[in-house]
Amino acid sequence: MRRITLLLSGMLLMAAIAPAGGSAAAKPESVSIVAPVNFRTAPSTSSSVMRHLKPGETLTLLEKTNSYWYKVKDASGQIGYVSSQEKYVRLVGGDASAVTARGSNAVIVSGVAFRKSPSTSGALIRYLKKNENVTVTSKVNAYWYAVTDANGVSGYVSSSAKYIKLTGSIAAPSTPSTPSAPGGAAPSSSQVESVIAAGMKYLGTPYEFGSDRNDTSTFDCSDFVRQAFKDALGITLPADSRGQGSYVRSKSQVTTDWKQLKRGDLMFFMDYKGTSPSNYASKSPFSTRISHVGIYLGDGQILHTYSQKSGGVRIDSIAGKHWEYRFLFGGSAL
Repeated sequence: MRRITLLLSGMLLMAAIAPAGGSAAAKPESVSIVAPVNFRTAPSTSSSVMRHLKPGETLTLLEKTNSYWYKVKDASGQIGYVSSQEKYVRLVGGDASAVTARGSNAVIVSGVAFRKSPSTSGALIRYLKKNENVTVTSKVNAYWYAVTDANGVSGYVSSSAKYIKLTGSIAAPSTPSTPSAPGGAAPSSSQVESVIAAGMKYLGTPYEFGSDRNDTSTFDCSDFVRQAFKDALGITLPADSRGQGSYVRSKSQVTTDWKQLKRGDLMFFMDYKGTSPSNYASKSPFSTRISHVGIYLGDGQILHTYSQKSGGVRIDSIAGKHWEYRFLFGGSAL
């Protein structure tokens, strides 16, 4: 009887332990090729093809580089990259959610909107999918993260734990006491996102021409841009748009084509003369008087303020509007 009791106790103990041991997701150890696919030197379709991988080949998984590429090693020891699309490859020994993308510090827990501004009314970029790895560049406020996806697209996502989970730390923005010298290193994405996040905090702040540079209750265009850089990085830009234009020209290579601008660049405009492109035919990018400045957000969006009637600090689209015709030049202030 005693032996039977001990035997039953042992069986129950094993049953209790087994689920715990099997509950953790196993990290995939290899990639099986299910359809012909290129084996490349870098995680890009423009990189060189080392050879074509055939169905049935198995490669060692080294890392998930981003949402689109795996870094792998073939049987001969050659290391390269292969598409992570399921129509080409299959993970062996686990699932994709167990692999963390290089450089990411967060994973999407449940499908969530990826927006151009930190607001539920912000334009939708796309929906981020469950298990997608992203990089949180800053926490805008208690409700929103500034995020960059695996394809390099920047935007905003809800910071709610039901949508996103941090898997690493959020990099602190660098805060130089003085601006870097002309020709220095390119601004980091954390610097750019910090400036934009600082500006976003003032959405809706009323417009006032010639606003007090020591008061954040109202802004004109140059005061707003100046405050965003001051709050985010401790950099004090010139107090007016013309001075800021000269500053940017001394700091970076500028462009007269707004479509060539990078996220976080400053945009400079001439006076409003109507909604027709012909009204601006005689403008000269570097000699026409600057009358307005804003922060470029990417995807044809600008963060700025320009009148009391417009509602103060806001986001506007550029393409096909007078903003596009009035644009003189733009560039980085970092």
